[in-house]
Amino acid sequence: MNIISIVSFIIATAAVAVFTYVLVGRMKKSKSATEEYFTGGRALTWPMVAGSLLLTNLSTEQLVGLNGDVFGDKALVGVAWEALAAFAMIATALVFLPTYLASGFTTTPAFLEKRFDKTTRSMVSGLFLFGYVTVLLPVVLYTGSLALITMFGLNMPLYIVVAIIGVLGSSYAIFGGLKSVAVSDTLNGIGLLIGGLAIPFLALAALGGGSFFEGLATLGRDNPQYLAVLAQENIDGKTVTVPWPTLFTGMMFIQVFYWSTNQVIVQRAMAARSLAEGQKGVLFASGMKLLGPIMLCLPGIIALHMPDLNIGKQDQVYGAVVRHVLPDWSLGLFAAVLVGSILSSFNSALNSASTLFSLQFYRGYINPSASGEETVKIGKYFGILLAVASILLAPQLAQMESIFQYLQKVNGLYSVPIIGIFLLGITTKHVPALAAKIGMIVGISFYSFFTFVNIKDVIPFFANTDGDLHWLHGYFISFLASIGVMLIIGHLAPKTKEEIAVSEEKTPAPVDMTPWPMAKKVSVGIFGATVAIYLVLTWAAG
Repeated sequence: MNIISIVSFIIATAAVAVFTYVLVGRMKKSKSATEEYFTGGRALTWPMVAGSLLLTNLSTEQLVGLNGDVFGDKALVGVAWEALAAFAMIATALVFLPTYLASGFTTTPAFLEKRFDKTTRSMVSGLFLFGYVTVLLPVVLYTGSLALITMFGLNMPLYIVVAIIGVLGSSYAIFGGLKSVAVSDTLNGIGLLIGGLAIPFLALAALGGGSFFEGLATLGRDNPQYLAVLAQENIDGKTVTVPWPTLFTGMMFIQVFYWSTNQVIVQRAMAARSLAEGQKGVLFASGMKLLGPIMLCLPGIIALHMPDLNIGKQDQVYGAVVRHVLPDWSLGLFAAVLVGSILSSFNSALNSASTLFSLQFYRGYINPSASGEETVKIGKYFGILLAVASILLAPQLAQMESIFQYLQKVNGLYSVPIIGIFLLGITTKHVPALAAKIGMIVGISFYSFFTFVNIKDVIPFFANTDGDLHWLHGYFISFLASIGVMLIIGHLAPKTKEEIAVSEEKTPAPVDMTPWPMAKKVSVGIFGATVAIYLVLTWAAG
């Protein structure tokens, strides 16, 4: 990076920090220290909810990982990760969010305590924390550091860049709370959307010899099979990472887990100042997810038409494309945007993990009489501990062939049982707490078997390239097993009427629960747009 790039990077990064400080200072504060720190005083408007949701999700693990997978697949099947997310977010807005807000829950596992018992809540909270510390936090740090090194030719060891990003990211979450996280997310989100959308347009222009439309024509003319979104195998006969049958099995339930039950995501919507504001924020973010493939998949396809990039490892694809198409003067600005997205995902996960530990384990078991101020202080200490652990773990991920596949596979260890418990908790009344606990054990056991013990010689419809059972189908089977066990136990030993009555006791909602009148109509529009994207790309691929 030249001096201009460095200066522009510093100015842009400092501007976000200053604006965040000013805006947070002007926002109304809650009388409760815990509510102020962990839910932003439930004062977020829909643009902040949407911006925080998008940028918490959109980070380098996707920019780097998903573009790398598309490049390796030689097909656009990775679009499913974004398109099906829109469906799951509709479920969040219409079903899950009203349930959470109605009782004023601070965390998603709090719903499980009311529906089942305290032990179930603790077990699920522990699974969430396991996922954050072993998967999400280290992956964000690793992919972010790799992207910066690749894009900007940094002559620094990976662990040094990881440490710098980790310290910066943790400062927002640990010392600022959810408000500072949400505001910085929104500001960085604007920059990331502009910069992220600019990259594929510039890349297409470069592919077309200076003409955007010629570059676009090249995609449709040269190997249009690369544009396939519904495929079992690519043009080389290799099974793609997301074969089309998986869209109807494991893929959909992964999306529901992530967008409807995951604390790090749903916490943003739960901090809305009303149900209507939360629904507007979630659905706006859902509509914006349909633009996701342009940033997260298209650069990987364009790179297939650029052999001069000399890409060694597929996770280097995005960085190579960015460095190829951006002029030197803009590298600093894009670096600031990219660092902002890294910090967003990292600090969001840290804040959510601190929330779960402080409210569930510290106040729930260690010190039930702890004051709000003490609970917040413990949350900050725990956040520091997690940040250090993540910084130490992140460099170890350099040995992975596909970081995005690693992320999704390991996520399944805790998401399979969690999604089953939440779905039955919302849709049934009679399933007891014992069923939830056994269902968790069954789900983890089945998923571990199907993921780490290869099931050989399955029929091609369910197979990966090696003929083994595809892990997304294994995810679905594990989910069905978990659900089935819980339903059987619920049939044999259902909750009593008295237990059901206790779990259904209503508490005053902390916010206005009037739904957004346009929520269902907007949801139908997003559904139709998603289907249209698949139809258009299928036609383009021939």
